[in-house]
Amino acid sequence: MFKLFREPQTVYAHCDIPCGIYDPHAAQLAALTIIRMTDLIGAGQNPHDITRYTVVKEEHTEKCKHEVRVIWGDYFREEHLQKHPELHGLVYQIMQAASKARQTSDRTAAVELLELVNKFAEIFWETKGVQTKRVKSPQKIEEEIVYPML
Repeated sequence: MFKLFREPQTVYAHCDIPCGIYDPHAAQLAALTIIRMTDLIGAGQNPHDITRYTVVKEEHTEKCKHEVRVIWGDYFREEHLQKHPELHGLVYQIMQAASKARQTSDRTAAVELLELVNKFAEIFWETKGVQTKRVKSPQKIEEEIVYPML
């Protein structure tokens, strides 16, 4: 008789989906959005607008944290951690800064988050052998953002 099921076998994979496509830019854009929403909240708009800005800020805070966690967990390997032993601490700082930016409407906290994410981006691109540059963002928030020099 034909067996419908076999004994389970152990399988191994590099990551969840071994596509190899990672980029910290989404985390950087989320951090810029957090700064923008913080500025708009501080501008004293009507309560309906402040609610919308707060919801968008919270969504982008979670997106920033998610993007960093995925790259940290799926992309970085032991060789990267040996070269950049500060990486685990940096990711922890990003998670803490994102939480602080989410909990407050303090622009300084939001800018600190962007700076930490920029450092993360610099390390990421360095592991790929790609030089980076810091330039003013072309968005309404003119904070510096890290770009790869491709």
